[in-house]
Parts: sequence; C-alpha cells; structure tokens
Amino acid sequence: MSTTRQHPPGDLGREPDGAGASSPVPAERQWRTLSLGQASGIVPMARDFAREALHDWGWLPASTADRRAAAEDVLLVVSELVTNACLHAEGPEELRIGCMAKVLRVEVVDRGAGQPAPRTPHRAGRPGGHGMFIVQRLCLDWGVQRTPDEPGKTVWAELAAPA
Repeated sequence: MSTTRQHPPGDLGREPDGAGASSPVPAERQWRTLSLGQASGIVPMARDFAREALHDWGWLPASTADRRAAAEDVLLVVSELVTNACLHAEGPEELRIGCMAKVLRVEVVDRGAGQPAPRTPHRAGRPGGHGMFIVQRLCLDWGVQRTPDEPGKTVWAELAAPA
C-alpha cells in the first residue's frame, strides 16, 4: 500500500473481468462534503454523515452480508481518519466522501504537519496506535496530499465498492 502515490484523474485500477470501454461508469465522482472546523462530537457526526451518503448512494440498507461489511468498513475508515486528525493533527477541517462505480474515496483535511503512518511493528495487544494499520488493511490504497506553501494536509483512503 502506497502512502504517497497520486492517482491520475480517472485511474481507478483495472476493469473487472469481462468489462471494457463500454462499461457504464459515471464520468464524475459524486461528492459529499462536511465542514468539521468548529463542531463538537466530530467523530459521531462524521459517521452519521458517511452513513447518510452511503444510504443515498445505495450502499445501505445492505442487501447482503458482503454489502453490509463494505459499508461498515467505510464507516470504520471515516472514524479512524477523523479520530487521527483530532488526536494528531490539530483537528479536522473537512470530511469529503466521493463515490464512483468501482471505488469510494474518503478524505479528511486537517491542519497538522505530521505524517500519518501505521505503527511498525504492529502489536495487536498494545493499546492505541491501530488507526492507520486498520485503514491500511481495509483500503485499496491510502495516502497524504499536501499543497505547497500551505499548512495542513489531506489524508485520503479508497475502498472498493461492493459487488
């Protein structure tokens, strides 16, 4: 899993077997944005926001166990990224969720200068420090995007859409 790779526009990995250029994929991502700068109860608010987006995009209510697991993975990744911004990055500014046919992208904009990374070596019995390890395990990819000469960063993660 890369923590710095930037995806070229429209590059969402290989097509599923049997799919080609004629596959109906939306040209643009559907985005939802939530401002978190001055909010209280940020993590539950972020999860509720993500749950509502998943409902609107047809991920919820889940019709199968696999679809339910995919939606729960998204909610867990949202919780972990927002919590990390609260604990290690001077708080989150914004949560963005983008949905396309094959992938869902979660972005958390924060004010911090640090670099998130999974704790290495990962020790399952050790309290705390599991957030980025969980994100790494659940996601197709994740990384950090910075704007030169501006404070803060955007931590992003991409999850596969349910089949």
